[in-house]
Parts: sequence; structure tokens; C-alpha cells
Amino acid sequence: MNPSHWLVIISALISLAGSFAYIRNTLKGKTKPNRVSWSLWALAPLIGTGAALSAHADIWATSRTFLAGLIPLMVLLASFLNPQSYWKITKFDMLCGVFSLLAIVVWVFINSSQLAILLAATGDGFAALPTLRKAWKYPETETGLTYAAGLIAVLLVLPSIPRWNIQNSAFQIYLLAINSLLIFAVYRKRLNN
Repeated sequence: MNPSHWLVIISALISLAGSFAYIRNTLKGKTKPNRVSWSLWALAPLIGTGAALSAHADIWATSRTFLAGLIPLMVLLASFLNPQSYWKITKFDMLCGVFSLLAIVVWVFINSSQLAILLAATGDGFAALPTLRKAWKYPETETGLTYAAGLIAVLLVLPSIPRWNIQNSAFQIYLLAINSLLIFAVYRKRLNN
């Protein structure tokens, strides 16, 4: 195993640690996941993984995208175990969900792995908007440590990307941006004090 592979493994472990904190807080009822976001966050990266693999992207770079789908699936499942961890879904959430699903459906009819990866990231971005909005208004309903771990994990995996192209790097760049925005939304009130 080369050093790049170790970066991916360390990145995965950091992501898992941050996600377990979110799952723990969800089970306690402290964190209230938006199920629209978390369900679509599971779907879009898993589709992105399939598209990347079909385009023969590097397996180590792609494994990080796969993990970006598996972890939200675990969070979503945890949200059903504690009724106090439910977050009310709004019309805005549903609209974002529709646009996210639309991006994913378009992927099915596009015969371009590069465009599929971009559409998966776009779908994931629309899925993020309800949680970003919720984190902005009600930061106490989120576990910011999860997004900080996600940001660190992405930063670690960037040097492992063997070739900077859409297949290997587009989803990682998106994850870098969305984790940064979510961290700011969760911690901005604390920074102002």
C-alpha cells in the first residue's frame, strides 16, 4: 500500500468517527437530522460511486465518495430509532428533494460518466440545502463535529487523487465546499460571541 492509500484509510476513519458522534447525538435526541437531506445524501454519492467506477476512476479516490453515501444511510436509519430526533420536513425541503431527485433521474438518461458525476454532486447539493438552512436557523439541532470531521477527511484525501479530472476530483471538491458551509452555519453564532 502506498502513502496515498493510507490517506484514504485515515480519511475514512475520521469520517466514521465524526459520523458516529452524529449518530450518537441523534439517538439521544440532541441532533435532529433532516431526513430529506440525509436520504438523498446517501443516494447521490452512491450513484456517483457507480458512475465513477463505470468510468474506471481510481478505486481509492472513489472509495471516499462511497463512504460519503454509506455514512448518511447510517444516520438516516438512526433517525428512525428515536422519535425525538425527527425534524419537521417543510415545503422548501421537499422542493430541494425534488430538484435533487431530478438531477439523479437525468443521470439515468445521460450516457456520460463525467456528466453523471456532476449531476450526482448537483443532486447532493440540492439535498444539502435543507440541512444548511436548518443549521443556519437552529445550529443547536446539528452536530458540527461531523462536518468538521468531513472537512478534515476530504482535505486528507485530496493528495491521494492520482489525476485531477472530473471522475476523480469533482465530488471531493463539492464535499470540501459543503462541509465548509455547514461548519460555518453551525458555529457562526459561537464565533460572534
